[in-house]
Amino acid sequence: MTDFETYLDQFIDNAIREDVGDGDHSSLSCIPAEAIGKAQLIIKEDGILAGVDVAQKVFLKLDPDTEFVKLIGDGTAVKKGDIAFRVKLHTRALLLAERLVLNIMQHMSGIATATNVYVKRLEGTHTHVLDTRKTTPGMRLLDKLAVKIGGGVNHRIGLFDMIMLKDNHNDFAGGIPQAIQRAKDYLKANNKDLKIEVEVRNLDELQQVMQAGGVFRIMLDNFDIETTKKAVKIINGQYETESSGGITLDTLRDYAECGVDYISVGALTHHVSSLDMSLKACE
Repeated sequence: MTDFETYLDQFIDNAIREDVGDGDHSSLSCIPAEAIGKAQLIIKEDGILAGVDVAQKVFLKLDPDTEFVKLIGDGTAVKKGDIAFRVKLHTRALLLAERLVLNIMQHMSGIATATNVYVKRLEGTHTHVLDTRKTTPGMRLLDKLAVKIGGGVNHRIGLFDMIMLKDNHNDFAGGIPQAIQRAKDYLKANNKDLKIEVEVRNLDELQQVMQAGGVFRIMLDNFDIETTKKAVKIINGQYETESSGGITLDTLRDYAECGVDYISVGALTHHVSSLDMSLKACE
């Protein structure tokens, strides 16, 4: 299994265990064990669909004999009334899967839909929208998958896959030059090949990073538009650039037109409404 497949397998197991406890007594009390049911996923709100492939894995986990017919794939723009998939399996398993599938797909589709709005706002620029670590606990990889499905770009997955020196790191290390040097020394001592990103709060700190060197990206935190333009000019393509902090959909394109490579938006994953859909019995 890949890392993602292992994560997903464990995530589904935990979610089922959380929901079932010592048994789905509603279904056990009135649905025969041998009964077979059919259902379809109905879209009730326009948006970008995400989580279909995950839903299929949920059904197969609960019933290996599941017949799953995908009608619309992840990343597709859907409208109210569309049917995303049809499924046939043992009815008890279907009812057990229903809420988990809807929770996953509504949440992921909400993220993908929101991300796509930001992506479209950036059309015609070279700037990409990034997600953050502001994700739902236990669902980070699904949240980040939804961002990708919506057309966005994943930042780091966690604390382990890059070095990101933020303001507190820099302050506690005694300053930006010290933090960068310690990061370089750490990587060398531990034989690790990780990229270093540094957050700066003003042009003075930017100059410190430029003098220290050895990073791959500079985050311009809470810079206004004019200061962002100055910073991009100073960096002059030597390092990747990322704008972050308080950037809204209304100001997104203004920052992109400053020439930054990336804009990180925490709201993609922590301030999103689920996309409405339902799983209903069918013939």
